[in-house]
Amino acid sequence: MSLIEASDISKSYPDFELKNVDLEVKEGEIVGVLGPNGTGKSTLMQILTGQIDRDSGSLEVLGLDPQKDSKELRKKIGVLPEREDPPSFLTGREYLDFVSDIREESMDWDFPEKLNLDEHLLDQQTRKLSKGERQKLMVVQAFFHEPELVFIDEPLINLDPLIQERVKEVFKEHRENGGSMVLSTHLVSLAEEMCDRVVFLRDGEVIEEVTEPENLKEQFIDAEE
Repeated sequence: MSLIEASDISKSYPDFELKNVDLEVKEGEIVGVLGPNGTGKSTLMQILTGQIDRDSGSLEVLGLDPQKDSKELRKKIGVLPEREDPPSFLTGREYLDFVSDIREESMDWDFPEKLNLDEHLLDQQTRKLSKGERQKLMVVQAFFHEPELVFIDEPLINLDPLIQERVKEVFKEHRENGGSMVLSTHLVSLAEEMCDRVVFLRDGEVIEEVTEPENLKEQFIDAEE
């Protein structure tokens, strides 16, 4: 079963163009979107999640058009944007309660403990948390409601190695439970470890798709030549 069906997705800016991108994501798989910074990964993720409109192309995510049904879609998916912090004036607990209300889903308060977010940290205003602690909070809000589909953009920013491993365990557990994920990253090693399939983006275009990413470093070098 396909959760995402994207065909010929394009988006133009004065200094950049995402051109004719095709992408399919099936139930129970992690699909990586790999490429250097500035190649269109975040633009594609924003289109898939209904944050910005595409200029052309057909797109269905969980049977919905993100451009027309963005409010309904955002209740059903999880999203971890690149470099986005929770509101600084809220505590971590207030922020998660706020997200729970929007999604109309109850909060599993055992989930933050997987990433060492204890009650003391959750009761701090987020502006008092470290960058890594804020990133952990953003990971929690993307996964706590057990969405069928999660979009992750550069997830390991500001995290120490131990927490990076715990975050990757959250990803693996999500897949083992039948969930799917789109993982956008410039880290070849992360895509190699986590993904079932990988598409390479360069200058706004898909230049290659790899279905067996075990030796991704060599394949990525070949694709860039």
